[in-house]
Amino acid sequence: MSAEFPPISVLLPHKGEMVFLSEVLEHGDEGTVCSLEVGAGPFIEPDGRVDAWIGIEYMAQCIAAHGTLIALAEEETPRIGLLLGSRKIRLHEGHYQRGQQMIAKATPVWGRRAGLVSFECTLECATTGKLLAEGRMNCFLTDEEQFDPAEDLG
Repeated sequence: MSAEFPPISVLLPHKGEMVFLSEVLEHGDEGTVCSLEVGAGPFIEPDGRVDAWIGIEYMAQCIAAHGTLIALAEEETPRIGLLLGSRKIRLHEGHYQRGQQMIAKATPVWGRRAGLVSFECTLECATTGKLLAEGRMNCFLTDEEQFDPAEDLG
C-alpha cells in the first residue's frame, strides 16, 4: 500500500467485496491511477472469469477515488456521485480472469464540484500494458455529503 495516499477502503463508500480497487498509484489534477486484482466477489463465475462489463465499475471506482482525494485535499467532505452514462465504451476483451492485475485510469474532461462531470477512462492489463477497456464516463455529483472518510479511519 502506498504511504502517499489513504487506503482505498477510506476513499470509497463501497464495503466488503464490492471494493474492487487495491490502491491509488498516482493522483493529481490530471487524473488518478489505481491498481486492482480481479478477485473473488459477487460477479465471478465458477471458472474464475468475470464478464468484461464489470470493467466499467472498476473505472467508476477510480473516478470515485479521484473525487474523494480532491475533496480531502480541499478539506471538504466527498459528495455522492452517480454514474449517469458513458460514451463509446469499448470492451476489448470478453472477460477477465481471477488474479489478473489491472490498472484503472480516470482523467477529468470537464466539471469538478457538484453537478455534471466527465472522465476519460481506461483499464489496462498491469503485466502486458494491453488496453482492456476505454471510454468517456459521465457522472453527477450531488450537493449531498457522501460519507466522512475520517469516520472510516477509526
